[in-house]
Amino acid sequence: MRHLELFSGIGGFRRALDLLTSDGIMSFESIGYSEIDERAASTYRACYKPQRTERALGDIVKFTADADAIRSLAPVDIITGGFPCQAFSMMGLKQGFKEDRGQLFFRITDIIDALGEQKPRYLLLENVKNLQSHDNKNTYKRIRKELEERGYTVREDIFNTVNFGLPQKRSRIYIFATSEELPDGFMFDFSENRVLDCFKEHISRFGGLQFDSVLDILEENVDPKYFLSAKVKPTILSDGTAGYRSKSEINQVVARTLTATMHKMHRACQDNYYSQDFITSHGKKNPVLNMTKEQLAEIDIRKITPEEAFMLQGFPREFVTQARAAGVSDGALYTQAGNAVSVNVVYAIMQYLIECKAIRQ
Repeated sequence: MRHLELFSGIGGFRRALDLLTSDGIMSFESIGYSEIDERAASTYRACYKPQRTERALGDIVKFTADADAIRSLAPVDIITGGFPCQAFSMMGLKQGFKEDRGQLFFRITDIIDALGEQKPRYLLLENVKNLQSHDNKNTYKRIRKELEERGYTVREDIFNTVNFGLPQKRSRIYIFATSEELPDGFMFDFSENRVLDCFKEHISRFGGLQFDSVLDILEENVDPKYFLSAKVKPTILSDGTAGYRSKSEINQVVARTLTATMHKMHRACQDNYYSQDFITSHGKKNPVLNMTKEQLAEIDIRKITPEEAFMLQGFPREFVTQARAAGVSDGALYTQAGNAVSVNVVYAIMQYLIECKAIRQ
């Protein structure tokens, strides 16, 4: 099955489809990818080593401005993409379609329109869960209407990464659209519960990463640069200011949602930090249980490494090694991990759709 990945980042959809191929569930072939951020594109190239036949589309806005360029693509069966979420996120300004990034969904419909009868049979899209409720639900209604008017049946649900073998709280909406006739009974069956049941039933076939806890990912010995300095620790551990207060906690066995700005080191109510005692004892020693914030500031505490951030999203550690060899910085790697889709969730959704024959070769 021929796959085009839009807004690819570091290729979370591709990684999942590669695993489905190697696990013998269905064969997928990449025909191309689009990514405007050159640092993310560098990581993508370093990790997947695209073939000459794969098109690097670059800036999707420029590419879709030329209908002939779209029609020059190799035939495509499925388009995937996590179109930019900042316009819909609770952490952003929530301007939706009024913001340029919010308009990028329509570049997907540009491709569909240009391809006409050769349009992809399937779409799998990802965004923040707030997309579903944004602007009194009008934003998502518009997205669904645009796809239905182009001949697609559309289904969606919210999926949380922590339920799929990756210890990170990350709830995202996934949208499945098909121009093919759906199997009997499928109309109401695209749900996290059904997908999770299928994933668990076939877990022995899964060739990706699985962890019960962040402790299964955290390394005991890391570069000292990842430890918090005495100067920054009080700020990181504080509960905020009078204008905004939220309880800061470290040593979470299920990580908070990774963000694209985690390299800026937000307070411990938003980002993930761990004490060395907690890591080396594999959770048996947890100083937060009996120490004040002032006492905690005296012990060794660190942020997660880029390798650990990638693994929390389901990417192998060697992806970071390969990206670094291509000249990608730690700051960029943190951003890429925070922007990525969770590999295991995509894998589980696709596996379910294949098993129930909603996606056919």
